[in-house]
Amino acid sequence: MWNKIAIFIIKNRLRLIIVLALLTAFMAYKAKDAEMSYDFANVVSQDDVDMQYFQRFKRTFGEDGNVLVVGMQDNKVYKLQNFLELDKLSRQLKEVEGVKAVISLPNLVQVVKDTAERKFTTAAIFSPMPQTQPQLDSLVQVVRNQGFYDGQIINHKTGATLLAITVDPAYLNSARRVEVMDNITAQTDAFSKATGIKLHYAGLPFVRAVMTTKVASEMKLFLLLALLVTGVTLFIFFRSFYAVIFPLLVISMVVVWVMGTIALLGFKISLLTGLIPAILVVIGIPNSTYLLTRYHYDYRKHGNKILALSRVISKIGVVNLVTNTTTAIGFIVFTFTHVAILYEFGVVAGINIFVTFIISMVLIPVVFSYLPPPSPRQLRHLDARPLNKLLEFFDYIVHRKRHLVYFFTILAVGVSLLGIYKVKTVSYMVDDLPEESSVNADLAFFENHFNGVMPLEIIVDTGIKQGVMRLPNLKKLNELEDFLRTQPILSAPISVVGLVKTATQAFYGGDPSSYRLPDNTERNFIFSYLAREKNEASQRLLRAFVDSTGQRARISLKVADAGSRELDTLLINKIKPQLREIYGGEGITETEEGNTMTFTRDDSGAQTTVSLTGTTLLFIKGNEYLINNLRSSLILAFVLVTIVIALLFKSARVVISSLIPNMIPLVIAGGLMGFFNIPLKPSTALIFSIALGIAIDDSIHFLAKYRSELLSNGFNVGRAITTSLTEAGTSMIYTSVILFFGFVIFAFSEFGGTKALGVLMSVSLLIALFTNLIILPTLLMSFDSGKYERDPYALIEHYDEFYLEHEDEELDLSQLKLRLEEEVNLEEDNKPENGKVQRV
Repeated sequence: MWNKIAIFIIKNRLRLIIVLALLTAFMAYKAKDAEMSYDFANVVSQDDVDMQYFQRFKRTFGEDGNVLVVGMQDNKVYKLQNFLELDKLSRQLKEVEGVKAVISLPNLVQVVKDTAERKFTTAAIFSPMPQTQPQLDSLVQVVRNQGFYDGQIINHKTGATLLAITVDPAYLNSARRVEVMDNITAQTDAFSKATGIKLHYAGLPFVRAVMTTKVASEMKLFLLLALLVTGVTLFIFFRSFYAVIFPLLVISMVVVWVMGTIALLGFKISLLTGLIPAILVVIGIPNSTYLLTRYHYDYRKHGNKILALSRVISKIGVVNLVTNTTTAIGFIVFTFTHVAILYEFGVVAGINIFVTFIISMVLIPVVFSYLPPPSPRQLRHLDARPLNKLLEFFDYIVHRKRHLVYFFTILAVGVSLLGIYKVKTVSYMVDDLPEESSVNADLAFFENHFNGVMPLEIIVDTGIKQGVMRLPNLKKLNELEDFLRTQPILSAPISVVGLVKTATQAFYGGDPSSYRLPDNTERNFIFSYLAREKNEASQRLLRAFVDSTGQRARISLKVADAGSRELDTLLINKIKPQLREIYGGEGITETEEGNTMTFTRDDSGAQTTVSLTGTTLLFIKGNEYLINNLRSSLILAFVLVTIVIALLFKSARVVISSLIPNMIPLVIAGGLMGFFNIPLKPSTALIFSIALGIAIDDSIHFLAKYRSELLSNGFNVGRAITTSLTEAGTSMIYTSVILFFGFVIFAFSEFGGTKALGVLMSVSLLIALFTNLIILPTLLMSFDSGKYERDPYALIEHYDEFYLEHEDEELDLSQLKLRLEEEVNLEEDNKPENGKVQRV
């Protein structure tokens, strides 16, 4: 079959070039429609009980992750001129398109008792704006007397204050988000420049905007670096501009196909899919490397360009198809995770790995059929003396020092297992951003002064309409809030309890000591005042914390980005036990589903339900969900790769011998994670199945060469190992070096996940090179007798033809009908009586 494919490609080379060009032009046209993803990555299944509750929460209370906060701690803000600038900034920000509301120190209100109307009203504290410093100082003291704002807008102890900017969710999930953020920061930068006050930014809208911008810039940077690194490496190996330009042309076309595929499938460019172009540049180059190396080997044997190119297609074709299949397995397994971002990553990468195979199998032979044959200088790399010396050293170790190979292998695996034991599973909301980034520095500011900015919500369902405003229920909410205030990683809670306390304070003329819940005597008076307050702004504020039925109360908090482990400890060991103490007890049955706890009275059946939700909890749960799915993906990749090897070689010993050298690099990588305190998180768990799919390629190349050499050397295992190392080792080293330097560039990313991908992939693939050149042949020397029956159903029997010259079915070059002088001469000089082309 592959002989016919070779004839078809060479015979129709011009037509194929035109078809490829037209298809690539179409994909380039579609690529212009590829868009950046502006959605917050949602990795928890829609069927998950906590996800379903979160969706109900948003329908009732709205988004919890659409607030951008701008903080400052500087006494200059309390100077009259600077305060007036802050007021000006607040008003300007309200006019920015996409901004729904701005809460800041200058526009705070206080609740005032209207004795005549027997109701509460709200009045702006800074209205009119102060004209003198004493007036400002007096009004700032009024703010300090409002317990409701302490820890929310102002920190009474440190003097830090913030602006809370609510962004329209419709803008957050579109390309307009970047424009909104730019317009906001333009105003805040002008304020900072005018006043000399340093500003700090935080909140999910800001973090998402920063990450989207960095994804776009890094995608371009790493694509250029990947092309540069692979281009330089190719030139060092082949010493030929042709061997650099045309493989890079192949991979450039693949990049166009990647972007076109993303657009055609309706996907968007995310942190993961944004890496695919650069990754395919790195893992796609080996296709061309194997083709060119084989072409040079064949041409040097007989000096016939067209025959060499034809044999490249017919013999390397099946090799590259199998290796591309195993590589694609490492990505395709992500499509079984039911996680949207991983599914898109796996689909786009898997499709375009096979696109890379097709383009390289067509373009490289066709282009080089038009080019002059390689010169002696361009063939010199086949005799690279340092490389040959290295391979000879490996051969010596395999034949003479196998006991040392086993000793150091067992030692490395044992030490690595100790490292794996130290690996911790932990993730952070801003995990991917470097510790020294301004985002993390600003996040630390808010954690120091406001205990964090990441949203956390607690919803208490009293089970009866208007139950929230019953005093016993308010007291339980207050007890819960008092406990939450004692937790160092939580901000001051805000809920309807704070509103009722503020009303009590207003009832007693704003006395700070009266910021409390009313007692049974005061309750009727204060609640009657509240009932007469029909102000739209007041009602909207109340609805932010109590649903329309008065049955559910919302406690809103901010949490520090302390990591998934500490957050789990907070929820499981602290908050949930406290909820049991408040709402549980004798005669009450507790049930729990996800993060929702239901307390049912045994006598009446009355229920109180408490749910913990919010973007932060869903993010942490999503990471755990991802890690579990990635573990399953690694197992699936291992099974699929095993099946491919078994189909190829039909030998249990060969399958085991091929898998061991490729599992060792993964074990060592896991050990390094433990020793260097690299946590197991989605970005690090991702690399294992990818590395397995790529690394197994070297084993396939080596084993195919080894099995063919066994047949041609009378089943002499030692001789077959030596020849395999010498001939297959060169291409294995070439491709592994390209892969190593290609993935190393990701280590310079600003994203922690991308950096981990670069470091761990590079280390894994480099170790895999040595295990496949040393441990694999050592295992074969020890356990493979070399005597086996050829299985007519094993795919390796076709695979062997790549390496066996004496079994090579000749190509009938007369079928090619190319107007090339060398082919005409070939037909005239090499035709025997039967009309077949003689073996060259």
